[in-house]
Amino acid sequence: MTQAGSELFATALGELGAVLGRIDDGRVDAACAMLAGAGKIVVYGCGREALQVKGFAMRLFHLGLPVSVVGDMTTPPLGQGDVFLASSGPGETATVLTLMRVAREAGAKVVLLTAEPAGSAAKLADFTLLVPAQTMASDQGARSSVLPMGSLFEGALFLVFEVMVLKLKALTGATPETMRTRHTNME
Repeated sequence: MTQAGSELFATALGELGAVLGRIDDGRVDAACAMLAGAGKIVVYGCGREALQVKGFAMRLFHLGLPVSVVGDMTTPPLGQGDVFLASSGPGETATVLTLMRVAREAGAKVVLLTAEPAGSAAKLADFTLLVPAQTMASDQGARSSVLPMGSLFEGALFLVFEVMVLKLKALTGATPETMRTRHTNME
């Protein structure tokens, strides 16, 4: 027997709320301070996490922050005073680990969003923001989420990033009007 649509929405929202309720707001503030003070910001995520990270990069740009996405032809090199922000829910994503090493060797600080505080990526990061949600690495066996695979982590990322945008908006003094002036007209 499957749940009705309204029950599924309620269950999914409850799960997301439980994850967000376990996130350390002080760590969110610290991550925002690192981003606000960065010379340059470069972001990266794999798969569906990449979609959330790219959406966050767009909002960082709207805030007037110097942001790029790994893989874009205009991504500058990182160095001292810069921040590399990566997402690796499972904490073992090979590409993320490699890029974290490159950023660290260049002198940039590495900010990681992950569900696995004991993972390899967390050990490499200068700063870790824990998003305690089911990922692709933890969706087998006794599943905890009604959402498939890593969707709970990915949905939580979206909301964490939106709250970070609000906090960064206050830190940078950006207004809705100034953000809107940075929105593309090439649509």
